[in-house]
Amino acid sequence: MGEIVGAGLLAHVPTIVLPLEIRKELNNGEDFTLVAGLEQLRKDVFEKVDYDTVIVFDSHWATTVEFVVTSHDRREGFYTSEELPRGMSSVPYDWKGDPALAKEIASLGEKHGTWITPIDNTHLPTFYATLNLWMYLGKGLDKNWISIGMCQTGDDEDNLRLGRAVGEAIANSDRKVLLIASGALSHTFWPLRELRKHEAADLNSIYTPEARAADEERIAWYLAGEHAKVLDTMDEFHKYKPEARYGHGMMMHGALGEKDCTAPGRQYGEYENSIGTGQVHIWFDKPAEGFPAVKHPVVSRG
Repeated sequence: MGEIVGAGLLAHVPTIVLPLEIRKELNNGEDFTLVAGLEQLRKDVFEKVDYDTVIVFDSHWATTVEFVVTSHDRREGFYTSEELPRGMSSVPYDWKGDPALAKEIASLGEKHGTWITPIDNTHLPTFYATLNLWMYLGKGLDKNWISIGMCQTGDDEDNLRLGRAVGEAIANSDRKVLLIASGALSHTFWPLRELRKHEAADLNSIYTPEARAADEERIAWYLAGEHAKVLDTMDEFHKYKPEARYGHGMMMHGALGEKDCTAPGRQYGEYENSIGTGQVHIWFDKPAEGFPAVKHPVVSRG
């Protein structure tokens, strides 16, 4: 029987893969603590914990009529960002996939009232919400990495259903798995003519004081293991436009047992601004008794 052995809400912002001198130039002579946070997380978890596969809930990958999970034996190539080719250009990547687990996830879509398709096409693009974190946490380690995209026509319940399918698929397998919800909290950018005044980590540059307060409230809940409070207040949080409508976070919650999960988080680095958006790394270690079993409500696709 497989199990989830850790999970995290992690920031993937492009600044983390810029050269150190440029990061310091953007941040008033200091590096962003998000970088040191990922470096420490690798040492504490990704180089120490016994696991087979990493599943990334990729908030930059948008699908439309279904959820898609990568099912390649291996993914390799060069990545140039359509969004920021100046900073992410011809970046090499090479990681093993986990076709068996991907197909098991997809097979449970109907049971959980949703649509999930495994795709192993060689030319399927990758996205930096996966790649940037692999560069810090996976490069050089012989582990499987697979990604799941955000369905842009889905809502919170759809994302929870996807997460439930992931959690059950892991339990049905022989895999030990780490989950990454790759994305931000509040996510409103400053307009182009103003954003270069807001590139530093300074929290005064979060787009509004209200968005900052909402982020900080949820960070406190996560650190205290109060996952239920995050789920109970999603309607309120949506006012601050979390990245990908917080699909990455909701998928993680669905896989971890939703309101039954009380695992406290550990924060790596500080909560930081990125041109108006709220970025943080929070990691949830597996509780001694394991994460709660996923829910199996009777649902339909209708």
